Amino acid sequence: MKGLDNELYITLLIFSNIIAILQLVAAIKLPRIARLSFFLLFAWASWTNWKTTLQNPEAYLEYADLTWSRWYASFINGWFAKHISLVIGFVATSQALIAVSMLSKGWIYTIGCLGAIIFLVAILPFGVGAGFPATGIMAIACFILLKKRPAFFIWQNKHSMA
Repeated sequence: MKGLDNELYITLLIFSNIIAILQLVAAIKLPRIARLSFFLLFAWASWTNWKTTLQNPEAYLEYADLTWSRWYASFINGWFAKHISLVIGFVATSQALIAVSMLSKGWIYTIGCLGAIIFLVAILPFGVGAGFPATGIMAIACFILLKKRPAFFIWQNKHSMA
């Protein structure tokens, strides 16, 4: 896997996979905690992506060297390189919407879980740059959360609802 010669990437890879495993366990046993963790993850990712695309958009071109997909590398070095802020702005806004959806219920929650799954699977080919296989594990956790379909907002006490 590309990037495994970089000590920082290895550290972040281990950390992201530990977080992903904890999110998977939480999705099974403590779904409210899992929802909160995905809210925090996607809110942080949104903020980081907006900040980076506004201050240093060329940083995203480094992902072309980390992906194992020739198509992804060609896309990054081609069309994406000319439209970085547009694409990352869309991604960051979508991440913010996913974050908010994790606090919600009903169709908003459902769409947010589906968006999270699609996003997490789509970045798998970025390899170590996306913490592979962490995003796959996180997608499974989101699928589990989707199947649980809570009837309450994250801040509501489900036992006090009558």
